[in-house]
Amino acid sequence: MQGREKRITADETVIQPLPHKDFRFANPFIVLHHIGPKEIPAGSAMRIHPHPHRGFSPVSFFIQGEGYHMDNAGHSGTIAAGGIQWMFAGKGLLHSEGPTKEMLEKGGIQEMIQIWVNVPKANKWDEPYYQSAQKEALPPVLEQDGVQLRLASGEYEGKKSPMKSFTPVTAITGSIEKGKTVYIAAIPGYQALLYVSKGSINVNEQTAQMHQLVVFDRENDEIVITAAEDSAILYLSAEPIDEPVAAKDNFVMNTPEEVEQAMEDYRNGRFGTLEY
Repeated sequence: MQGREKRITADETVIQPLPHKDFRFANPFIVLHHIGPKEIPAGSAMRIHPHPHRGFSPVSFFIQGEGYHMDNAGHSGTIAAGGIQWMFAGKGLLHSEGPTKEMLEKGGIQEMIQIWVNVPKANKWDEPYYQSAQKEALPPVLEQDGVQLRLASGEYEGKKSPMKSFTPVTAITGSIEKGKTVYIAAIPGYQALLYVSKGSINVNEQTAQMHQLVVFDRENDEIVITAAEDSAILYLSAEPIDEPVAAKDNFVMNTPEEVEQAMEDYRNGRFGTLEY
């Protein structure tokens, strides 16, 4: 599926391959946004100002640059290229995100992928949490010359990411040089996705270009990737959550009524305040 441009704020446009008109959700994966690469001019003040979330986890994979997060549950953190940031919104919070103060001052290239990971109905009203890990804390996997891939979350090859989640997600991210082939063992019955953030690849005898998302059949058990040019990928796999999904604005709940309640709670100030 080809990602398309989507405006998410007055001055912020992303590439969005999920949801797609031909494929709404890949539950537990609800949204995939590719932000950048874009030039941050020195002396900028840009960021996405405080906004609410409830009922899911926004997860950010940084490719270039540095990002800063703050929320009104008392969490804050900085993440650099190659790192991951995992926020669980739970019963609801406000958060703000964008380039770090240092990057805004000196300028540079910013690029990241953010996904929205659904959680089971039983956990949607749990307390929010925040966690992050820099690139060096994420174990290398599928190692060979010309392949730089790390385990951002979950377990693979007997290795484990430091990320914890109500929804166990295996996420592998990084680069593959032209001509190199990678074999990923998929779990039959799981939802698996592969996003190409740079270059082009051949995957299971199909071509996938930059900004394209491949959604695999749930019974697939092997994914074979050959880079047609120097490429960068994000591989995602998780057990499906077979529960109703109602997603609108910044909320992922089980019914439209729950989403309307979240919107009303935000309008009435029940999400609190955040001055950043």
